[in-house]
Amino acid sequence: MRILSIVGARPQFVKLGPIARAFRERSDIDHVIVHTGQHYDPLLSDVFFSDLGIGKPHVHLGVGSGSHGEQTGAILSALDSVLSEYAPDWVLVYGDTNSTLAGAVAAVKLHLPLAHLEAGLRSFNRRMPEEHNRVLTDHAADLLLAPTQVAMQHLKDEGLSSRARLVGDVMTDVCFATRDAVANQNPTLPEGVLGDYVVATIHRADNTDDPDRLSAIIEALAVLSVPVVLLTHPRLRAKASAFGIPLTQGSIRPTDSLAYPQMLRTVQCAAGVVTDSGGLQKEAFLLQTPCTTIRTETEWVETLADGWNVLDPTLALVREAAARPRPTAKQAMPYGEGKAAELVAQTLVQEGR
Repeated sequence: MRILSIVGARPQFVKLGPIARAFRERSDIDHVIVHTGQHYDPLLSDVFFSDLGIGKPHVHLGVGSGSHGEQTGAILSALDSVLSEYAPDWVLVYGDTNSTLAGAVAAVKLHLPLAHLEAGLRSFNRRMPEEHNRVLTDHAADLLLAPTQVAMQHLKDEGLSSRARLVGDVMTDVCFATRDAVANQNPTLPEGVLGDYVVATIHRADNTDDPDRLSAIIEALAVLSVPVVLLTHPRLRAKASAFGIPLTQGSIRPTDSLAYPQMLRTVQCAAGVVTDSGGLQKEAFLLQTPCTTIRTETEWVETLADGWNVLDPTLALVREAAARPRPTAKQAMPYGEGKAAELVAQTLVQEGR
């Protein structure tokens, strides 16, 4: 059976890691990897393929940046010939990016079976491009690989339960494996950062595209009582520069994005995390680091249990991000114990017969 994975952004590369390993372990799967080039910064792209042991993609489309429409259209156009050439038994798309939606549309137009990994997630915020991407992909897909019971319920509510399968969360697989591999390493910190610190990431349009909103977020981070290791996404750097908002101020220590293993270790050793990233919310939860999410909602509602993650759209809680203690109750395991990729492989082979 030939399965063709379409990926293009950092969270998708992380999910691809355990999937690629699980597929390699089966003699009945021929795995083809297509990199759309949606994330073209090497620190958000190339290093993940090496750090996660994925190997080089078979095809690199190199679409680069652009508006949502331009990027999605460019990927869609480039995929036609690739899908026709490889004629896979399954097209597997990941998550909720422009690469996800373009891959879904391309597969459907060519009548190729489509599977969606991380199906059923919902923020119910239609301002988010990711919400449109994930909903449209779920309704187009032939097989919905859901990470949690909450996601399964969302799919049932939308009349999609017959196509849904609960497989667990592959991010848990790679997070736990990587956590254990770097357990003896020091966190990767900017020069001069000692003792307690907070890790922060900001990249969503709602937080970066309005200068007043972005300025308020940076000011809230700048007054924290401990250093803030700000991992600077390309969108953040571009918007801050355009608006004349300095990222180096107060407690903030901006630095480039980290390779995934070093990022995990740095998050695990942090006093807290401040983010608007869906992936980092869950990684903080899995690593048992308190998280403050500067959004009105989260797709990963399970992280809110017992206060491991708190939503803070007004920025009222950011100043306490380093002081909030870890919850004392035993943490639940809603995302599985790290065996999701094996179940994904098994399900795709079984459903493809």
